[in-house]
Amino acid sequence: MKIKSVLVLVLLVFMVSCVPQKDVIYFQGIDQSQSNNNSNYEPVIKADDVLYINVSTFEPKASAPFNIGIGTEGISSGLQLQRNTYLVDSEGFIQFPVFGSIKVAGLTKLQTIELLKSKIVTLAKDPVINLRIMNYKITILGEVSSPGSYTIQSDRITIPEALALAGDMTLFGKRENILILREDQGVKTSVRVDMTDPAIINSPYYYLTQNDVLYIEPNKRRINSTAIGPNILAGISILGFAITTILLLTK
Repeated sequence: MKIKSVLVLVLLVFMVSCVPQKDVIYFQGIDQSQSNNNSNYEPVIKADDVLYINVSTFEPKASAPFNIGIGTEGISSGLQLQRNTYLVDSEGFIQFPVFGSIKVAGLTKLQTIELLKSKIVTLAKDPVINLRIMNYKITILGEVSSPGSYTIQSDRITIPEALALAGDMTLFGKRENILILREDQGVKTSVRVDMTDPAIINSPYYYLTQNDVLYIEPNKRRINSTAIGPNILAGISILGFAITTILLLTK
């Protein structure tokens, strides 16, 4: 009788440790008519960004003055990429060939391209400008499978895509209370978002910006399991297995 009582106690411990379905499902209640109002999102250039800018024209000599290091014989593509990068200073300016200081902070990629084109077109016909943000990275911490910093190759990334990079949240992560830390023009902001709410796809934070930090807090089950201690939980598991084996053998 005592053995059965202990077995019931062990089973209750395991039942309490189970994670309810409502705590792990994303976008709960979403339907097919839900749409994303932020589909045209473009990242905004910030101070300390590193920009790759390359100018091309039908006549290569016409665009050469606007490309750092162009014309150097035997230069590797990697070194050429490095030479064509520009650091956005603390005031939001880059030092661009021929035109000097140009303010780009606060502009989107497309706006920056149009600004540069409006200047270059006065000296070179039909310029084509390729621009990329080279330091686009995000950091993901807390209850994910692979926390760390990730470099983003595309121009934008959503919260679900970022979580996928980190191997998704564990079952112990608070899906309804993700913390996003962001810095813009020297101003640090923090916001919490709920990944179980389908309205998240229309949030201004659904798309992440360069250098954003995501922190996934542990839920109560993780905190309680830490308080109990992994050794005790392992002991309970072994004890449960032993009791089950004894009951089967004594039948």
